[in-house]
Amino acid sequence: MEILEIGAGSGWDEAVVVALGSNLSDGYGSSEALLDAALARLDQAGLPVLRRSRWWRSSAWPDPSGPEYRNGIAIVEASFEPCSVLRTLFSIEAEFNRNRGERNAPRTLDLDLIAYGRQVIDTPELTLPHPRAHERLFVMGPLAEIAPGWRHPVLGVSAEDLAARASIGRDARAE
Repeated sequence: MEILEIGAGSGWDEAVVVALGSNLSDGYGSSEALLDAALARLDQAGLPVLRRSRWWRSSAWPDPSGPEYRNGIAIVEASFEPCSVLRTLFSIEAEFNRNRGERNAPRTLDLDLIAYGRQVIDTPELTLPHPRAHERLFVMGPLAEIAPGWRHPVLGVSAEDLAARASIGRDARAE
């Protein structure tokens, strides 16, 4: 898959970062094909993809006996507020037959809003930046691939450094 580029010299202060994950293909033939379809759906939903990572492979977490995951990151353009972006992501998940129930259960599609620029939000509906993303190589690895200089809005640490420090999903690797 092609990695889309943002114009040269772009800073990451306003980046809207969305993590994608899947370990159930639900009729798409593969999790990669499902994730490609989800990327197209982001564009259609008013969240045009400006840049995206390759798909990364990792064991299911926290139970590695589950189906293997494919994960990636998209940097999108958003013209609406963070809570509206989150609701849009949940709506897209539902279109892909995501059933929310047991935490960390296998899923067709997982869309997480990782960051919305430098905003820090802590409400019952939304916490930004995502409270656990910095611990996960299957999030920080793909983000470091496409935006190594992105800095965590609270920790002030780059995606590249966070990927090196990640403690969860250490087996994650780019396809």
